[in-house]
Amino acid sequence: MLLFNNKMPKLTTAYIGLGSNLGDRNAYIKAALNALAETKAIELSRKSDLIETAPLAGANQPKYLNAVAEIKTALTAEDLLRKLTDIETSLGRVRKEKWSPRIIDLDLLLFSSDVINHPDLIVPHPQMHLRSFVLKGLCQLNPNLLHPIIKEPISELAARLNSCDFVHNPHLPQLVSVAGIIGVGKTTLAKKLSALLGYKLLLEPYDKNPFLPDVYAGKKELALDSQLFFLTHRAEQLNHNTLLNGRVAITDYVFDKELIYARLLLDAQQLALYEEIYAQFTTKIVVPVLVIYLTDSAQNCLQRIHKRNRPYEQKIELKFLEALSCDYDRLFAGWKTSPLIRKNMSDFDCTMPKNVEHLANQIRSYIAV
Repeated sequence: MLLFNNKMPKLTTAYIGLGSNLGDRNAYIKAALNALAETKAIELSRKSDLIETAPLAGANQPKYLNAVAEIKTALTAEDLLRKLTDIETSLGRVRKEKWSPRIIDLDLLLFSSDVINHPDLIVPHPQMHLRSFVLKGLCQLNPNLLHPIIKEPISELAARLNSCDFVHNPHLPQLVSVAGIIGVGKTTLAKKLSALLGYKLLLEPYDKNPFLPDVYAGKKELALDSQLFFLTHRAEQLNHNTLLNGRVAITDYVFDKELIYARLLLDAQQLALYEEIYAQFTTKIVVPVLVIYLTDSAQNCLQRIHKRNRPYEQKIELKFLEALSCDYDRLFAGWKTSPLIRKNMSDFDCTMPKNVEHLANQIRSYIAV
């Protein structure tokens, strides 16, 4: 029990990330936990299991052991940070350049629901939502914990990473892709997000594809022409020479969909040629830093298609949409290119400004600007 002036101090719940990739990693983490527990004004409540991970940013160094600790403290966030630095120093950490190996690393992840933005202290940790090893540890301790800025539970943030770890990189184009089958609402949402956030909008050229009406009408001999039209246009939009480093763009498609449509629409001979051409474009394409995957039943999507009444879409069949939906699900079940936000359009109404604003606020946390 902590007593100051015979009064019970106000205790704040905080979460500390621990990591080590030099020497006896387990021993260093244990020593750091013991130091926390022995510190006046800190009560060590719980700790997660140890998780071994590869170093971030592809660094050529030993793997890390990581854990998360829950504490209750009477210290301010600033005093707690100083104490964490003191513990690191006492255990022999030598501070070098970013991403260097370290005996021990202690990060203040969360301090209650506080949002702190000082030169020497940012809380919540600005990239914790990109780290599976952090979110897994937090999920063990409190999966329903709400991120103070993103306003989503830790369990949801963890699910978005598919057990991967990502790093903000402002030296790359910041591409946000809205994905999903025809009629799910990709373009509507992409336009709203672009208008709200003020980011460049890149749309699929459906209305400009001269082959598409005939393909949807059943003329399979034109399917390759149609797919190559889309391929070359999207490759031009998403080329590294077109999208600028550090600048944000929002698309209403993900480039990986190209093979989904090609495999559904092309015959074997056409597909073989298409895949050969497709492979030549993939290395030149900017990959997204975030994908928003919209889902809904094929029947609901077909109803939207009929309602918007684009002439070339009216012969699309339910069976085709169902096949598309299955292929998209398979694509994103193993998605490891970027964080992935899933939105079921039966629950997410993008005509409601508050819903779009909430999603836009989350996007800001996933891009490096």
